[in-house]
Amino acid sequence: MDNTSFSVCGYGRIGKRHAHIIHNHDKSNLGGIIDPRREAEQEVADSGLDVPVYQSLEEFIRADQNNTDVINICTPNGLHASLAVMALKAGYHVVIEKPMALTRKDCERVIEAAEKTARFVFVVKQNRYSPTSTWLKEIVEEGVLGKINLVQISCFWNRDERYYSPDDWHGTLDLDGGVLYTQFSHFVDILYWVFGDIDNISALFSNETRSDLIDFEDTGSVIFELDRGGMGSLNYTIGCWEKNMESSITVIGSKGSVKIGGQYMNTIEYCNVEDYNQPELPETNPPNDYGPYQGSAANHHFVIENVINTLSGSASVSTTGIDGMKVVDIIERIYKHRKV
Repeated sequence: MDNTSFSVCGYGRIGKRHAHIIHNHDKSNLGGIIDPRREAEQEVADSGLDVPVYQSLEEFIRADQNNTDVINICTPNGLHASLAVMALKAGYHVVIEKPMALTRKDCERVIEAAEKTARFVFVVKQNRYSPTSTWLKEIVEEGVLGKINLVQISCFWNRDERYYSPDDWHGTLDLDGGVLYTQFSHFVDILYWVFGDIDNISALFSNETRSDLIDFEDTGSVIFELDRGGMGSLNYTIGCWEKNMESSITVIGSKGSVKIGGQYMNTIEYCNVEDYNQPELPETNPPNDYGPYQGSAANHHFVIENVINTLSGSASVSTTGIDGMKVVDIIERIYKHRKV
């Protein structure tokens, strides 16, 4: 088949990454950029991309006439659902950056639109492609650890005034939603992907270091029960000084214990399991680098590859709208305990 054609809606930090991966892939074409900011057209030109820039998704749809196959939604979180629904109804497949939306109800709107239009929804959950994550899923599913008794997730990052600039959407309740959406939804996704759903949630939140920058918590501590048995906790902060400290998952099972950690959950830090030897895993990709701060592992090329392969008929959607909705549902239930 011909190359898959993508256009990117939102040309911020993540949108730029999507655009350049698409542009450099030998089986995809970049058709255009959609961004209402005045500076977007110059940013696109400066980056060496010779593609048209549109002020709105409506303008793009009128001009494109469905020459593009896929629209990548890389806008502020609070706009994901409405833009995805508009694109689906116009006949496009969509890739939605994390989080899929800020409410389960909005996720359901996207899924319904995809079903009615027979279009695909791909949700970005890039940590699923990390070797440590796939290894953890394998040993849990195969029963290597025995009965899971405890799962502990720790996410200790830095996000300060270098990230939360006054004229940006980051830090606002309506467009950002909270650090579990913008920073740590990937780790909630790994919790769901490996261990299943959670229940009986309780949580505490505080904002001691970023109260002048954001509308919500900078730190949270969550405990819960795993639907499949056992219990867990999620402790997180964006209040670390200067740089990210750690992202880790510790699992205590009846036959052994493991911990994957490092700054970006990229190493096996502990593995003591009955009749089992720790494997040598491939190197994890380096983190997304945004200058003064860094994010999760840079696995977006796997997402684009999955879209191309799915549309060519050689693969299936690796992370569906249902997956995206479940993560949003978990975060929404955690945030019911938050007072903002």
